[in-house]
Amino acid sequence: MLFSKSPAFMAVYDNSIDPFIPEQWANESIAILMENMVAANLVHRDFEMEFQKFGDVVNTRKPREFSAKRKGVNDDVSIQAAEADNVAVTLNQHVHVTFLIRDGEETKSFKSLVNEYLRPAAIAMARKVDQIVLGQVYQFLENSAGSLGGLTTSNGPTHITGTRKVMNNNKAPMDGRNLVLTSNTESLLLQNAIFIQANTVGDQGGAMAEATLGRKFGFDMWLDQNMSSISAQTLVSTETINNGNISVGSTVLTVNDTTGTPVPAGSWVTINGIPYHVIDSDATTITLEYGLRDAITNADEVLVYPSTTITEPYSTGYSKEIDVASAAGIEVGQLVTIGVNATTGRDIRYTVITRNTTGTDTILLDRPLEQDILDNAVLYLGPSGDYNWAFHRNCVSLVIRPLVLPRVGTGALSGLASFNGVSMRTVITYDGTKQGHLVTLDFLAGIKVLDTPLAAVMFA
Repeated sequence: MLFSKSPAFMAVYDNSIDPFIPEQWANESIAILMENMVAANLVHRDFEMEFQKFGDVVNTRKPREFSAKRKGVNDDVSIQAAEADNVAVTLNQHVHVTFLIRDGEETKSFKSLVNEYLRPAAIAMARKVDQIVLGQVYQFLENSAGSLGGLTTSNGPTHITGTRKVMNNNKAPMDGRNLVLTSNTESLLLQNAIFIQANTVGDQGGAMAEATLGRKFGFDMWLDQNMSSISAQTLVSTETINNGNISVGSTVLTVNDTTGTPVPAGSWVTINGIPYHVIDSDATTITLEYGLRDAITNADEVLVYPSTTITEPYSTGYSKEIDVASAAGIEVGQLVTIGVNATTGRDIRYTVITRNTTGTDTILLDRPLEQDILDNAVLYLGPSGDYNWAFHRNCVSLVIRPLVLPRVGTGALSGLASFNGVSMRTVITYDGTKQGHLVTLDFLAGIKVLDTPLAAVMFA
């Protein structure tokens, strides 16, 4: 664990018994952060101890695969270049928690202040980072197994092995696979004897005693309470398929219009528990963004999910709360699509990581806006159900960099701790108006999908 402290600390703060020693705060905060992160510890992390500022672009690397060759007895070997593709990641997420310790409370011991203030703050940071990482699950919907609402206490192995098959077919590496589960999914799996019986698991009853799934079917399994689990929603309509049996891969479907209004282009729908995105429609047909995963039959139901509107215009790169007409039907962890990617022409997928329904309704997304959003733009909501994420660590890169320490003479006490690819800056200042010490924990982050075939979604 590395630590550095600013010259301001060296110059003005030399009381070793004072509880406000940024060295201690920084080291303790990074320790608490690491023990509470789940998903962020499982993906590729790019970290260097170099100071950056918000909006800087960091270039990380995605190594290319080699190809095995044959040679004759007298042939020279074929020399291949060791190449890697450059991946630009913008540090456009300044993750922080700031809290005030008022005069009188600073007489408490450092241990007491950690339990009362620092631990909850560091846990909140860990939760936010996990939400940012797990929010990438919806970028992999085209790779899926299972069905929303279809998991039972008896068919868990089928869901998991189906997910394994998807990753096998996509040639994802066998080692280093993870499967992050929602609470609902884990609960159902733990009720299946194959996961807990000692004679089946071979762990002398450890799975039963600890209620943990451990490693199964080639996946390291993890419970994460931030994994997306969306409650039942009020549907816009229920249509039915009206053109006989339709094969895998089809994108244009004929439906019965039950409302007199076409299914809105941009809507999310489910057919037999599998989510699809409608990109075009008329009175009798819908066109899907990606082809049918499974064949469907005549009269199969098409469940159409709701939408709301954005009430303010926002520019590309906007990273704070977004005003919406109503956040009442939106849940944390929910898929939403808004804005069109200029390159692909498709709506951009985001994940809601916080929402507010007090006063002005707002939502916060897993990453800053990739495109401008107009006033009254439509925000389409993803389907209900549990989205479990299977992935190899190289599918996504989380880039973390520390911020610069305050300059000499600012009166700020600051420290920086780094461990296992994560840094945490701690800055302590005194606020004369509020009569207390302001403590800020922060770092810069950026998230980027590296390789789509290396992950899949297990619907449940």
